[in-house]
Amino acid sequence: ECGYSTWRHDEARQIDAFLEVSEAPVGRVYWYGLQDLHPAESSQDGFHFDERHYHLGVFDASHRPKLLARGLEAGGADALRGLQSLWAGAPRLVKPDHHPVVITGGAGFLGANLADRLAWEGRSVLLVDGLKRPGVEKNLEWLLARHGERIQVEVADIRDPYLWRDRLAGAEAVFHFAAQVAVTSSLDRPREDFDTNASGTLNLLEALRSLPAPPPLFFASTNKVYGDLADIEFSRKGEQWMPTDPQLGARGIDETRPLDLHSPYGCSKGAADQYVLDYARMFGLPATVLRMSCLYGPRQFGTEDQGWVAHFLISALRGAPVSIYGDGRQVRDVLHVEDAVEAYLAAWREIHAVSGRAFNLGGGPENAVSLHQVLGAIERLTGRSMALSYAPTRPGDQVWYVSDTSRFADATGWQPRRPWIDGLAHLHEWAAEFFGAAPRTEHETEGRLSACASP
Repeated sequence: ECGYSTWRHDEARQIDAFLEVSEAPVGRVYWYGLQDLHPAESSQDGFHFDERHYHLGVFDASHRPKLLARGLEAGGADALRGLQSLWAGAPRLVKPDHHPVVITGGAGFLGANLADRLAWEGRSVLLVDGLKRPGVEKNLEWLLARHGERIQVEVADIRDPYLWRDRLAGAEAVFHFAAQVAVTSSLDRPREDFDTNASGTLNLLEALRSLPAPPPLFFASTNKVYGDLADIEFSRKGEQWMPTDPQLGARGIDETRPLDLHSPYGCSKGAADQYVLDYARMFGLPATVLRMSCLYGPRQFGTEDQGWVAHFLISALRGAPVSIYGDGRQVRDVLHVEDAVEAYLAAWREIHAVSGRAFNLGGGPENAVSLHQVLGAIERLTGRSMALSYAPTRPGDQVWYVSDTSRFADATGWQPRRPWIDGLAHLHEWAAEFFGAAPRTEHETEGRLSACASP
């Protein structure tokens, strides 16, 4: 009998241990166990006498598959060895003569696109990712195939307070994208959301503060820090909701708007947002915050909870129905990932101008579209009518959100370049090639792809 506890969120090490014992010269191995012990129960030694006893499962206490379970479901030991190859032999420490760019959440959508750009420019990149989101291992495979040794992989969770020991010294810059990204998940598991978004960010900030010359930090925040914008009056204009104040509609939300944290997700990201700004103010860390609107583009495996543009398009390619929360006239300013990458690089170039400041980042009024407008464009691209159903608006959802990016443009010279209709065509080209005409379900490729969406 053997097992491995993921109490430090080190699910990759659980796979290492499983594969090691699978080769033991014995007739049978009993792996302990199938599912984590529920935190309200007592272990054999008493109520939380030893925290390790609560994390021995291949599924967590809510029966969500850990990395080991996902690999076993995908193809057994061969699939596990394929996963292990992503981090096997990866350096655990940053060498004194090595100066990588560190990206947390580096296997995710934005992280993978930024890593690709940096590696093409000849930089070394250290990706830190817990591989929690199904499918992101595909992004790691893609990056390693394209860039080889320029990409280093550290499969780890930012909730681990000991993660950053000796990993940041000498780094050129740190882009912090790792997060729990879904409002819905934060409502189900508020403490996990807080531990990941707020405490995880504090772990990183404290590690940076301990360095004699900390590298610049770029934090991806969210427009959700402004709440549901319920104080703004809206009226229907065709297929869109628009502010009755025409100047606001033409300009967008700027950074003078007070924070109004709604949902555990909004609270945890808002707390992290403010911690980053305060560490810049109080400790002199070179750090800036970009409050993101809706990103879309290649390498995005959209789901119900996050990545709605890609989710709509992938659903259309599959011929799957889509549920809309609200009336479909909600508006967001969408930003292509290539423009987002340019924005983060612009912030790095102008770190002295942007340090200690927060900026709204999105496609702006020129790329403000409703869900119905995006759905109509997808139907024209795919040549398929989509089956839609409607559900009530979710609590805290914004009827309209458009970023005023003028403050960031003034500081860096950045402007979004790709119009949303061209960017959607680019996403369609990638998705059609990646998934094929009728892509398999996310359970078969990236996890279980939901057929619902909310911006």
